[in-house]
Amino acid sequence: MNADMQREEDLFDAARKLPGAAERAAFLARGCAGNFALLARIEALLEASAGAESFFSESSTVRTRPGAALQFSADILAAPAAGRMDPPGEEPLGTRIGRYKLLEKIGEGGCGVVYMAEQEEPVRRRVALKIIKLGMETKSVIARFEAERQALAMMDHPNIARVFDAGATDRGPPYFVMELVRGVKITEYCDRNRLDLQQRLNLFVQSCHAIQHAHQKGIIHGDIKPSNIMVALHDGVPVPKVIDFGISKATEARLTDKSLFATFAALIGTPAYMSPEQAEMGGLDVDTRSDIYSLGVLLYELLTGRTPFDPKELIKAGLDEMRRTLREKEPPRPSVRLTTLPREDLIKAADCRQLEPPRLISSLRGDLDWIVLKALEKDRSRRYETANGLAMDIQRHLNNEPVMARPPSWRYRFQKLVRRNRVVFAAGGAVAVALVIGTGTSTWLFLREREAHQRAVAAEQQQARLRHEAELREKITQAALLVSQEKFEAADALLNEISLTQPTVEGATVLRSLAEWHAVRNRWKQAADRFTLLLQVNQLDGWDSATLDHLRAGPVLIELGDPKGYERFREGAIARFTAAPCPATDRILKICLLLPADKKLMDSLIPFATATAKYFGEADVGGDVFQAAWLSVSLALWEYRTGNYPKAVEWSRRCLAYPEVNAPRTATARVILAMACQQLGRVGEAQAELLAGREIVESKFKSRVGSPVQGFWFDWIFARILLHESSTLLETVADSGERAPR
Repeated sequence: MNADMQREEDLFDAARKLPGAAERAAFLARGCAGNFALLARIEALLEASAGAESFFSESSTVRTRPGAALQFSADILAAPAAGRMDPPGEEPLGTRIGRYKLLEKIGEGGCGVVYMAEQEEPVRRRVALKIIKLGMETKSVIARFEAERQALAMMDHPNIARVFDAGATDRGPPYFVMELVRGVKITEYCDRNRLDLQQRLNLFVQSCHAIQHAHQKGIIHGDIKPSNIMVALHDGVPVPKVIDFGISKATEARLTDKSLFATFAALIGTPAYMSPEQAEMGGLDVDTRSDIYSLGVLLYELLTGRTPFDPKELIKAGLDEMRRTLREKEPPRPSVRLTTLPREDLIKAADCRQLEPPRLISSLRGDLDWIVLKALEKDRSRRYETANGLAMDIQRHLNNEPVMARPPSWRYRFQKLVRRNRVVFAAGGAVAVALVIGTGTSTWLFLREREAHQRAVAAEQQQARLRHEAELREKITQAALLVSQEKFEAADALLNEISLTQPTVEGATVLRSLAEWHAVRNRWKQAADRFTLLLQVNQLDGWDSATLDHLRAGPVLIELGDPKGYERFREGAIARFTAAPCPATDRILKICLLLPADKKLMDSLIPFATATAKYFGEADVGGDVFQAAWLSVSLALWEYRTGNYPKAVEWSRRCLAYPEVNAPRTATARVILAMACQQLGRVGEAQAELLAGREIVESKFKSRVGSPVQGFWFDWIFARILLHESSTLLETVADSGERAPR
């Protein structure tokens, strides 16, 4: 498809989604930019599309002329099934697509239709089946559809709808099958059940964790809004589920070779929840912080019942004014927004949150105001760096702890004022400069000679420093580009030419990719060198990424056969996360106990074990099966290293009892259980568990290491290291038993 055809297709696709004729005409006038032939073609397509919809709409009702009733009845009787007159582009209910029978249409977008379907084998269950409408299989639509399918397949989180299957119908359109989420959008659930502020914030925090999981997989959701976060009850507990990654974007790897975004004048997303950089219509410049902005809008609505900018006013203002508003206009604080509501709306909003209006306003004033405004910063460098960072600040507020968000400083407000009034300040500055020059010329001439040399030296030093930093940034950017093109050897060679000494987010991303590239190829020395440097420069990353980096680095040092390096590594990990506590204490506990430890190190891990037990209780009660199972593994290993073998058995069995299956986690739990049983003298049980764990690990290492659903490469290396320890223990005990005197 050439560029002109693609442009025409994208303009038609965007225009047909606009609600009114006036908006559509204004949009096409801007998009066609004087190309009247293009405008005429698109208007003809829109007219034909409207005619087709009218035809099918009229066909669904009995409107016959006199004398035609008999013929109409005959047509109905000749139809395959009475009453079945499906809209164009939709599959008839009852149709079988692969192993799935369509039962009910439950949703529809501009390009796809979602059905509730019944899967008949290998298990019988209700699922959601999403399929592209017939006639809508354009290049951009299929690309977005494939992006959503691949994005969901990469993720494994209890708060993200899972993907089960994918394929294509006999007629060609692709489909995929995902978890059926029986719930309502998060704002509707909160209002319908009159949830108070704490309950709303708890649901929002879970949603943040889900988005963080997507970001760790390199996926930007791109359209976070209430209708894409559904709340369903699981055993009476409300659980939010993030759905519809239909316009998601890969940040670390391409999801599809096809374009994910319209190439000309088409905004993808929901205006009221769209970040300023999305409004720029430049997809290449959108990163995970765009989702942080959308989460801020969602939090704003959960607290006040309104979005920062009224959706109707945004659309009514037109495309250019809407973009200007999103880029430049500052939203009011949530507490201030409530004071501007009509009295009836304010009373209704407060009642939905079980508060009186004055109490609701005072509850938002302060921490919650600043948390929301930090997430909604126009300058994305001032937003929260990660979704977990936003969630942690809300948790600090709920725990009555100081939050990271603070009111902007006087200096920052002054800079914003200057940027909004450049002409006025430029004129005033010019007058001030003229006055200073007029009155201070003689003084300046007197001091110039003395200061000239000092300025020259300082300027030269500054220039050298800036030149060095620019060269460093350029090489890091080049290495990042090479990594994105999967030219790892070239990126690795380029990184050898520079010396990274300061914390850097982009440098950490490149090092992480190269270290994993070496590790999955069993090049342990090169991987260890890269991971060691990574742990020095990832200081700007959040705790989630930092603790995952430690999970990657520890097994590499052991596989390299560097026990002293591993000792230094775990001492550094304990020191780093003791000074700056984080919720992922189980990761630090687990990675520091991969090999036996002395009493001093075990004592330093007690706070981590205590916190892990606390988090397990919260996850278990909250129904977070995935998290609770991993926490159980860490606690089982802790009890084994402390010599409390009965407790180690208990935690291992608790992990294995969870219904969520994760192969490397299961293997790890079994080999820990085998060692604990051996220490308790239950030899037969120990041998059975060791055999089961060995089968899982050996089966995995016969194929490619690493899977985004069933464990990453470092999970498998972790299990293999403990399997080796368990095998050695059982064989040593067996040999000593054979040599013992009878």
